Amino acid sequence: MATCTVRTRKVLSNPLLRRKQMVIEVIHPDTANVSKAELREKIGALYKVKDTNTIFLFGFKTKFGGGRSTGYALIYDSWEAAKQFEPKCRLHRHGVEKPEKMPRKQRKERKNRAKKVRGTKKAKIQGK
Repeated sequence: MATCTVRTRKVLSNPLLRRKQMVIEVIHPDTANVSKAELREKIGALYKVKDTNTIFLFGFKTKFGGGRSTGYALIYDSWEAAKQFEPKCRLHRHGVEKPEKMPRKQRKERKNRAKKVRGTKKAKIQGK
């Protein structure tokens, strides 16, 4: 574990989305960056979170010259709330949601078939 200091700014409680959201400032003078898993542990200890899987970190930028980074953190009240409100790409990055991947040719054929019909019939062709 690298020595780093974590500070939080602009802490908001968002009851509609069932989460706390904040800006994270990480001071890491000896290392290039700090891993998100390590930051998740530190923030979990700071805010007394039971399950660190409900903490989502993103948007980190390192200041010029290094040693200091800022990013965003979302702490959800429960895992169900996180699955409901987090974008699929972040869930995938977190290692939870697997993206639906079909072969490229099938996707193109489906797209071109959908071009030939109008209205609600597109949904039938798309298969959703």
